Amino acid sequence: MDHHFVGIPQLTDVPRVAVVIDVMRAFTVAAWAFSRGVERIVLASTESEALALKESRPGWLALKDGAPAAGFDAVNSPGLLRSRDFAGRTLVQKTTAGTVGALAVADAPLVLCASFVVAGPTARYLQTKDSGPVTFVVTGEEGQADEDRACAEYIGQRMVGDDVEAVPYLHRARTSRAAADLAAGLRSGYHPDDVELCLEIDRFSFAMVARQEESLMVLRPVGVPDLPSRIG
Repeated sequence: MDHHFVGIPQLTDVPRVAVVIDVMRAFTVAAWAFSRGVERIVLASTESEALALKESRPGWLALKDGAPAAGFDAVNSPGLLRSRDFAGRTLVQKTTAGTVGALAVADAPLVLCASFVVAGPTARYLQTKDSGPVTFVVTGEEGQADEDRACAEYIGQRMVGDDVEAVPYLHRARTSRAAADLAAGLRSGYHPDDVELCLEIDRFSFAMVARQEESLMVLRPVGVPDLPSRIG
């Protein structure tokens, strides 16, 4: 299947199906947030917009990447998020790459956000939609981030069949620049377990679908059952 792999700067047309990849760490964090009870994630274009949305909606929370900052309730780290209780809450997320990529394809008829922790469910969701070629948006390093490209290629292969060996793709992610920077503590808002948490295959059983809701781009989890085994 002729999938397309592009960076955010290379997005010139509105794709029919877009899968926005941010392994380290936006869409690993988003998946963890859903697992901790978040009902929906609103994707913000700027930190000031994130804070304004939070302030205008009682009970909403805001998350950013980098160091903790006034007004924000969490940072972009799965290790720091995994023990939080967000039951029923709405979370506004602003990151450097992931949310930017999702907002760049907001007009696409189908947008999913993904990382390794939801790779299998994302592939199965696309299979059920008979989606055809997918535009994978590799958000890191202007489309050159190997951890995001590896995840995108892995999902593309999983769309063809489930018997795909994950190890080579995970190795590329583990040896990527982003993983090295995280392991060295060069990124703020970091937990020592972040790299390993970003490299868990299919930790969660849902895909993450982004849609326009009124004037907002909203990400929600969608449960994806296992597909029946092919016989013969």
